[in-house]
Amino acid sequence: MRPMLRFPVLLLFILRCIHSVPAQINLVEPHFAFESGLEYDAAIPSPETFLGYQLGEDFTLYAHVEAYLKKLAESSNRVSIDTYGETYEGRKLYRLAITSADNQGRLEELRQQNLRLSDPAALGREEAEQLIPELPVFISFSYNIHGNEASSTEAAMQVAYRLAAATDEATEELLGKSMVILYPCINPDGRDRYVYWYKGMRRSVIGKEPRDLEHYAPWPNGRTNHYWFDVNRDWVWGVHPESRGLTREYQRWMPHLHTDYHEMGYNNNYFTMPGTTPRNKLLPDAYEPLTDTIGRANASAFDQNKISYFTREGYDFFYPGYGSSYPSVMGAVGMLTEQGGIAGGVAIETDDKYVLTFRQRIFDHYITSMATIRKAVERKEQFIRYSYEAHQPERSKSSTKAYILKNNDNLYLPEVLRILLHHGVRVGQAEEGFTVSASDYRQGKAEVRTFEKGDYIISANQPRHLLIHSILARNLAIEDSVMYDMATWAAPLAYNLEAYATEQAPRVKTTSVEVAGKAEGALVNGGAQYAYAIEWKQRYAPKALAKLWEKGYRVRSVRKKFTNGDHVFGPGSLVVLLGRNREKLASIAEDMRTIAQSCSVTIIGLDSGRSREGVDLASRDSRPLDQPKVALMVEEPFSSYTTGQIYFLFDQETELPVERVRTSILQQTALPKFGSRYGYADLNDYDVLILADGGKHLEKLFTPEYQKMLKEWLEAGGTLIATESAAEFFTKEKSKIVEVELVEAPKDTTKAGAFVRYEDREDYQGKQNIPGSALLAHIDNSNPLAFGLESQLYTIKFGKSALKANPKLETVGSYSSDTKQLLTAGYASEANLKLLSGNVFAAVQPVEKGRIVYLLDNTQFRMFWRGPSRMMQNAVMLMPGM
Repeated sequence: MRPMLRFPVLLLFILRCIHSVPAQINLVEPHFAFESGLEYDAAIPSPETFLGYQLGEDFTLYAHVEAYLKKLAESSNRVSIDTYGETYEGRKLYRLAITSADNQGRLEELRQQNLRLSDPAALGREEAEQLIPELPVFISFSYNIHGNEASSTEAAMQVAYRLAAATDEATEELLGKSMVILYPCINPDGRDRYVYWYKGMRRSVIGKEPRDLEHYAPWPNGRTNHYWFDVNRDWVWGVHPESRGLTREYQRWMPHLHTDYHEMGYNNNYFTMPGTTPRNKLLPDAYEPLTDTIGRANASAFDQNKISYFTREGYDFFYPGYGSSYPSVMGAVGMLTEQGGIAGGVAIETDDKYVLTFRQRIFDHYITSMATIRKAVERKEQFIRYSYEAHQPERSKSSTKAYILKNNDNLYLPEVLRILLHHGVRVGQAEEGFTVSASDYRQGKAEVRTFEKGDYIISANQPRHLLIHSILARNLAIEDSVMYDMATWAAPLAYNLEAYATEQAPRVKTTSVEVAGKAEGALVNGGAQYAYAIEWKQRYAPKALAKLWEKGYRVRSVRKKFTNGDHVFGPGSLVVLLGRNREKLASIAEDMRTIAQSCSVTIIGLDSGRSREGVDLASRDSRPLDQPKVALMVEEPFSSYTTGQIYFLFDQETELPVERVRTSILQQTALPKFGSRYGYADLNDYDVLILADGGKHLEKLFTPEYQKMLKEWLEAGGTLIATESAAEFFTKEKSKIVEVELVEAPKDTTKAGAFVRYEDREDYQGKQNIPGSALLAHIDNSNPLAFGLESQLYTIKFGKSALKANPKLETVGSYSSDTKQLLTAGYASEANLKLLSGNVFAAVQPVEKGRIVYLLDNTQFRMFWRGPSRMMQNAVMLMPGM
């Protein structure tokens, strides 16, 4: 009889299994429908029709986004599309202009009329008042600048479709009064890095559990661009093609309001304007009320849809390099939205047990996009007039009338001129010498100074006055010591320029500068009989050294200066001896000419090894430089940002091969090749090891056994370069390798410090730190680490770490011992200034044949704080041979 029981038992088992399987989540809930009551032109494809799935059911690859937007523009007479650039990985960048069919027919006319509003010299007030009511309001949106904040590109497709295809009269009226500019995806390289990874990790049964693998994208994740840079810090500096192309295109339209779309951690609710302090106090008084107008429109839409949100906290717009603040210093009302959702996949359970779907994230961004457009059209003239007035220099709140940049041999002066010209700033060059009372940037001291013919003058009496003051002023007023990003970014400090500010308009005739000058390469005495020399102070001398190595030349670097009478060559200058490169005598002159031109350096041919003054060319102080084999450690715990900056410095600017080696495969000895298909990397194969930041997690990586083997590598001649918190690790307090000591910050033992109110703790903690401020530093430029630098520069300081000077430690960079001069710009408490003054941020600790290079401050921060960046190049290229 037993076989008769099998079916009921099996059925019971199946029923129990079915009961135990959790119901699949509905990824597209009805309450997140996109204005379902609207009627659409059937000839225009929706994202769902074109892609084959509803938005929110999957992430869309960039190629499919691209194809859909092209199809949309092809299908609708309301949409025009164009490219404005290309990423490092070859992806095209697109801009959509969406307006009524009538407006599309006169698109260029409207664009040109709007540009006239942004230039008071081109349009008188009376004519402007006639034009303002006739113009559509120009509204722009930038989506997906952080690649793993992927919902906004999906929302951009739906916004574009809704505007292109809706057939109701309200939409026609909306588009007749607006010009909507969409940048659907600013960082497609980062987006696809994230999307491809997520698709590969996604489960069939939806992985809403926060600890599931699909919610943990690996290092460096998709936030950043190809070089692991945060493009949303680069709008002003234009280091990368994504931001250069975007801001160039932005200036072709000059919108009256702009919103930058983002996501934050998935446990957060939606943020909409207005923001919090500190604010850029230079902005017109009407800025805050207008952002509140849009914020309230968004809030009203959220209230109707029962969407959770917050305002007036968490985000400031002080730093001008954001997508939400750059438009503001360009005369628009710049704004930000932030949707909770990073790492959320298609669905995730939040900390209050709510299931946040990808569809809702898209829906929320769609809602604010449309609410912003409607409110901007309703207040059309108010936004246009705001922008017109913002470009009037007589309305400036700054007393500075002009900035003066000395035309000297500074490495980065052409770069600053390029930045200014790129953003439409008018730069003049003095046709004769002149005198004016001006303040320097080192002490802020005003006195009558004499300037020379050729010095650059940036008058504030021009439409871009907001941008000019925001990036050239030595200091901006700071309301709050707690800030989202950094406390200063003054270009003259970042690029270590000799600069001055004056409250008097210089009375001198100027010539308009149209193109930033770039050093021209030159070969002098191409038929040299003894050697060729390259002065190391030149901007691209490190690139020239990399090219010499690439061509197989034996190169030397002098530790002391020399002169042949006509030219002075400082420490670090390169020497190529003909007698040491005999096999290349037939091609050496042509090679030098090619390198000079391709690297924009001057190469001098020398006919004798005997110098007129200083060391001879084959002196013992002329040290052979072999090309080092360099390992840059990547993966956790190292900072992808700092690592990316170093990677960019060598890959893009210097063109020196640097291997990016995973921490998981780097060993100190050749180990059996188990656990990896490709084996392990042996530290002994490298001459230089770079550790970029890393924090407290370095203790887990550098175990006592690891440190022992690392010390053996150093003693044998290795060069270890440690930056920021990685530099802190290689001290007596944290490792077993050297006796270098950190300066210990005194603890706050006061009663006031012990009894800080809970609501005041964030402010209290903020004041204990230094949030990215410019400090005056003294440099020992006789040390190879600082070859090519001046004796003083400005370093950007985050935190308050420093090393104690000691006789065995080669101090290269130290903070000014005068606390009154130490803080040049930004914020730092008196206690922190006293702590740092006279202490060390850049140093070399010899370890028998090798050395540890300490760089406690980021020497190439975002590749715009360039003053100290030669230190990193010296550490990699010169130090191993010194």
